Amino acid sequence: MSFSLAIVGRPNVGKSTLFNRLVGRRLALVDDQPGVTRDLREGEAKLIDLRFTVIDTAGLEEATDESLQGRMRKLTERAVDMADVCLFMIDARAGILPADEVFAEILRKRAKHVILAANKAEGHAGEGGFLEAYSLGLGEPMRISAEHGEGMGELYDILRPLADGYDERAQAEAPEVDVELTEEEQELGEEAGVSRDFTAEKPLQICVVGRPNAGKSTLINKLLGEERLLTGPEAGITRDSISVTMNWNNTPVRVFDTAGMRKKAKVQEKLEKLSVADGLRAVKFAEVVVVLLDVSIPFEQQDLRIADLAEREGRAVVIAVNKWDEETDKSNKAKELREEFTRLLPQLRGAQLVTVSAKTGKNLDKLEEAILYAHQVWNRRVPTAKLNTWLSAMTEAHPPPAPGGRRIKLRYMTQVKARPPQFVVMCSHPDELNASYKRYLVNGLRADFDMPGTPIRLFFRSQADKNPFKNKTKSVPSRLRKHLGKGRADEKKKW
Repeated sequence: MSFSLAIVGRPNVGKSTLFNRLVGRRLALVDDQPGVTRDLREGEAKLIDLRFTVIDTAGLEEATDESLQGRMRKLTERAVDMADVCLFMIDARAGILPADEVFAEILRKRAKHVILAANKAEGHAGEGGFLEAYSLGLGEPMRISAEHGEGMGELYDILRPLADGYDERAQAEAPEVDVELTEEEQELGEEAGVSRDFTAEKPLQICVVGRPNAGKSTLINKLLGEERLLTGPEAGITRDSISVTMNWNNTPVRVFDTAGMRKKAKVQEKLEKLSVADGLRAVKFAEVVVVLLDVSIPFEQQDLRIADLAEREGRAVVIAVNKWDEETDKSNKAKELREEFTRLLPQLRGAQLVTVSAKTGKNLDKLEEAILYAHQVWNRRVPTAKLNTWLSAMTEAHPPPAPGGRRIKLRYMTQVKARPPQFVVMCSHPDELNASYKRYLVNGLRADFDMPGTPIRLFFRSQADKNPFKNKTKSVPSRLRKHLGKGRADEKKKW
């Protein structure tokens, strides 16, 4: 990435629409309702041959107190400070409003470089607002339409020289490094650095999910060590699924913050439906899902649904109980939580349960260890020889059922996939094998091959019958064929 571009402006001027166009995907939620975007969302933008980081920001509000709008403004101002270029967007159809003049003054003082864009300028309706944009004193505005893609060529012409300047500066500031290595260093590098599980391009994908106001954004901010995500006492602040990157002991990690998921019957507004759908999509792309609970009301029915969803999607699951600093009777509460977890979520038996405090940072190191361990188990593979030895011992200890007096034979077993572990057992009459015996085998796999908590997929298939004469009629000998033919001809003459 050569430079970063922050898109700023009043609410509902089309910032998220332009962001989606630059990244080439519908990452940011877009709606006619103003104030949809609240957090800073970063994406890898592509404009012809330019590659840069684009930042979608919340709509600039005039509030400066500790209200929700005031906290959103602080995040936007932070994006202005850290971005190399600011694209100040106005609504050409609405014209210049007093708020635009206030924010233009802020950008003149704080931004390194400002580009003025008049959005929704297609047709004659935006002509007046485009001409008014000259009065802001930010140079010549450009006419764009984020929805229809108009003006992207002009934006490229403005960004091209800026990108060249940042590339030259980065090369000049880069220190010279001697890359020649000794023979010992090369051998160590070949042994230790070839098989890295995670890289900056493909980091460990983690998704934090839970009910509203469980503390998901606060937890991620604590892990990052900075106030990157918008937080507060209000429930339902997060709307988009925001991803942030970090390093855990040299392990690249990408964490997704999701919107709080309420019961389906309570979700009526279109915007909340879009937010929940965005969170569910993040669960599907994650490798490890952290289900965050509130210690004051843990394991509510919605928490169980969310955990079951992660298990059905085949993700590694870690249960984190937040606000542990507010609990007075910690020892009895911890015992109660583990008993409820075992009773209410048997499909995740053995999964890690960690008590944390996103506010104070307590036990976050244990949470990191639990996530890395859950991912390790999720990737586990078992050799076929060990599986078949284990299968023989399991069937001897507890033989399969015999429906109708016919014993089901489990012939052999193999692992066909990891992430999550998936096994196939070749057997006779797989359709007649009951669910209790399947659970018996799955629980045995968890216990004997150290796979606690991870989803296990076990499939039963019938072995193909090798009899070549099955479902075929008897053949007639050739010496009888002519007599049969003569007899049929005589029968036809009679008729």
